[in-house]
Amino acid sequence: MKIAIILPDLRGGGVERVRLVLAREFARQGHEVEFALMCARGELLEEAMAEFPIVELGAGRLRAVPLALARYLRRSQTDALLVAMWPLTALAVLGRRLARRNVNIIISDHGMLSRQYGGHGRFHGAMLRFSIAMTYPRAEARVGVSRGVVLDLAHLSGMDPNRFTVINNPVPFPSGASSAAVADAERRWGRAEGKRILTVGRFKSVKNHSLLLKAFSSLVRRCEASLMFVGNGELEPELRAQAASLGVDRRVIFAGFQPNPIPFYHTADLFVLSSDYEGFGNVIIEALACGTPVVSTDCPTGPREILEDGIYGRLVPVGDEGALARALEDALSVDWDTALLKKRAADFTPEHAAIKYLDLLSGVAVNEYDRGIKADRFIRPDNQFGKSGICRADWSRREREINNRRGNPTAMRRSV
Repeated sequence: MKIAIILPDLRGGGVERVRLVLAREFARQGHEVEFALMCARGELLEEAMAEFPIVELGAGRLRAVPLALARYLRRSQTDALLVAMWPLTALAVLGRRLARRNVNIIISDHGMLSRQYGGHGRFHGAMLRFSIAMTYPRAEARVGVSRGVVLDLAHLSGMDPNRFTVINNPVPFPSGASSAAVADAERRWGRAEGKRILTVGRFKSVKNHSLLLKAFSSLVRRCEASLMFVGNGELEPELRAQAASLGVDRRVIFAGFQPNPIPFYHTADLFVLSSDYEGFGNVIIEALACGTPVVSTDCPTGPREILEDGIYGRLVPVGDEGALARALEDALSVDWDTALLKKRAADFTPEHAAIKYLDLLSGVAVNEYDRGIKADRFIRPDNQFGKSGICRADWSRREREINNRRGNPTAMRRSV
């Protein structure tokens, strides 16, 4: 099977990394893979070019995508499209219609769109709902990377959540970092004293790195520690200025974007995610795979699923500076079972995710979210756009209801 992965570009973000991981696993299983990009650019482009064909669609603007994709489909022998990130997902469905090609499409979203675009105004919100409602039903399969993402998409589209499939993001289990790579990571810590705290991700407002800096400034009044940021983004100057104003700039290290952050996890005592919301939280799994303990905000969606309600790491309320500072101090004082953390990370292998995607392409969808439970139990029916949220449900009650339906095979496997 020839699979085309459609993306805006190959910048060094989480979605792009996930697609590269899936591409390698598809290829390992004997499938032909190529990337079709709106623009051939980004930090991961060179890495992808070394392994896969790259096609530039020549669509500098979103409005050019349908025609550009139609031209690509007419001249290619692609059997299936994997498209990520709205509005590219919706535009790809239109492109296929223009091409008049019988090619399967799986569309996937990696974040809560209602929150991501909640501040863009009513018109933008209406267009989001309308485009999803008009195009998503016409795809062969729809994927959300967590239960929360699926519920959000179902709410926005008006579709039954059973028509979506949860496929958690794949994270390669690291075989280990080379001594040279670890030495380079060690060098970047410099003369950092005390415990080492690491965070990985682009500098954007949703990551709320400002909260982490505030919590860190409280922490260092009580214990010796250093904080490293691995990533880049437009907010870096603001974060550097904030670190200076808090008087912790000598304890904070900006290591820049790293194509392979694994050595940095190995050199840290603790990993922290301070986001207001996430699609899933791949970096949590990367940390667990290296045996690095995790503190995360209990943001929608992903961290609670990955850490299993706090069994494998600390969860703190979103935006709570004091709670985050206390959790950091507590986590740094605990003797963690690193073997247990690594075992949890092994549940998210690329092979597992790739098989689910290939099952969808062959017309067999395994619904991981819902086994007959109605979604309106977990979504506020009166939610307005921009105020979307998953209601805090009683997780033990949810698990009992899921388990009660496991004897029903039609609730466990559904055709898309």
